[in-house]
Amino acid sequence: MALADPAGCAKGGEDNNPFPDIIELNVGGQVYITRHPTLVSVPGSLLWEMFTQKNVRSLARDSKGRFFVDRDGFLFRYILDFMRDRQLVLPEHFPERGRLQREAEYFMLPELVKLLAPKLSEQNSLGDDPCQSDPEEPSPGADTARSLTSAAPPGAVPGGAGAAEGRRAGFITIGYRGSYTLGRDSQTDAKFRRVARIMVCGKTSLAKEVFGDTLNESRDPDRPPERYTSRYYLKFTFLEQAFDKLADAGFHMVACNSTGTCAFAHEQTDDRIWTSYTEYVFYRE
Repeated sequence: MALADPAGCAKGGEDNNPFPDIIELNVGGQVYITRHPTLVSVPGSLLWEMFTQKNVRSLARDSKGRFFVDRDGFLFRYILDFMRDRQLVLPEHFPERGRLQREAEYFMLPELVKLLAPKLSEQNSLGDDPCQSDPEEPSPGADTARSLTSAAPPGAVPGGAGAAEGRRAGFITIGYRGSYTLGRDSQTDAKFRRVARIMVCGKTSLAKEVFGDTLNESRDPDRPPERYTSRYYLKFTFLEQAFDKLADAGFHMVACNSTGTCAFAHEQTDDRIWTSYTEYVFYRE
């Protein structure tokens, strides 16, 4: 007696299709239920290759009989949505575009890869881009950095004991937009500080030295190392993490300023939501 296919809720058609119409997928621990035509809607894609073959037994399955794909289960929802209607719709300030592009490449979806790559800067923008990079006139460059370093006393090591050779002097400004709520008796709630994005302003070479792979350069790609930018931002939203990286690189905070504006007042309560913009200026000798 033939057993029912545990990977689906409906039997396959009468056109020798070994797959059921409704298919259950386990992608990295996340369960998805979709139709077979959706999975084969993009000819040449990885899912098309998987679900058009005749040998169903060659596909990996989990303990419950669902087809298993060892990829990011969270990001797969966007892969599946794209295969349904050929549109890319992401949440505002989506932080995983780079990883999603990598997933699109793995699933062999060149159209989705193109949608992600050219619109990376636009989608990651805050929508009110007041800060622009410096114009293409000659910048102070390495000469200024060397002159600042040469002003140190003889024998002094830039950045203190144990610092790496060749560290350059310079400024890095950290700015962030945040929000907090004030209620009755000026009591703040548990989400009193919500940081939307940490901006990085300064010389490109210094920013890359301090923040490395955590620096998102999508808004100002291919910036020469000796020029300045105010368009970089960090891939994380913890100020303390940014401060730790600056301290490890020998920077010290020399100035800061902040502004706050009441953006919303609830009609029935005393709660007021404030937005703020704060900047911290760090310097390394």
